[in-house]
Parts: sequence; C-alpha cells; structure tokens
Amino acid sequence: MAEVRVDKWLWAMRVFKTRTIATDACKKGRVLMDGNPVKPSRLVKPGDQVSVRKPPVTYTFLVKAVTQNRLGAKLVPEYMENITPRSELDLLDIVKISGFIDRRKGLGRPTKREGRELAEFTEMMSEGWDDDFFDDDEGSEN
Repeated sequence: MAEVRVDKWLWAMRVFKTRTIATDACKKGRVLMDGNPVKPSRLVKPGDQVSVRKPPVTYTFLVKAVTQNRLGAKLVPEYMENITPRSELDLLDIVKISGFIDRRKGLGRPTKREGRELAEFTEMMSEGWDDDFFDDDEGSEN
C-alpha cells in the first residue's frame, strides 16, 4: 500500500479520535500539505509533511509509512515523526499554565484544582506586602 487518504491516515495515527473528526478538520481547512488546505480524500505517501492546526498549536508530522488500520500508540512512531517546532510546543505549555487565570466569561466556576492553584498564586504574589500599612491610614483623622 503506497498511498492512503489523509483523513484515514490521521485517524490511524491517533491524531484525531474518530475518522469523522479528521474529515471535519480537513473540510474546515485545518489540515495542510505544502501550506495548502487539503480535502479528506487527498492521498498521502511516505515523505509527505502534514500540518494539523489544533488551536493554539499547529502540529507538523512527517509521514514515514502509511496504513489504513488504526494502530496502537506504541506503533505510531514507526509510521510518523512529529516534527512540530519547539516554539509551538512551548506555546501549548504557556496556554496550559495560564488557563486558570485567563478564564473566559461563561465557563463556570473554577474546578477544585484550579481554585487551589489560584489561591497558591495569589498567596505567592501577596508575600512581602505589609497589611498593617493599609490599616494605619484608616485610623488617622485630618
């Protein structure tokens, strides 16, 4: 087998959980080859580079071999190589860290874990402040 559909290959390589999601990503222009959006039926062959935009990161993969069947996670490195630039992966780490600070309106209340992280962060930021400084101003009268 020398070529396989890009949506089927992305699903088989565990980039997407289902083939339907892979197909939808292709239709929405989130899958690129040579900088151009591809249709789900586009064929990939060994040596091709496939870029997948999963905001905020654009992953880039080098096709080593093709298969139509979904593989176990341990076998995936034999069929593809993740050549995503380090700067993109660092961006993902930044988003994970700042996720609880930059909560968008309407996402509900913070989880228990996020609440603990927020409390630790605010406690760390308030260290060194003299709380009595603010109380002294209230007691004096002009």
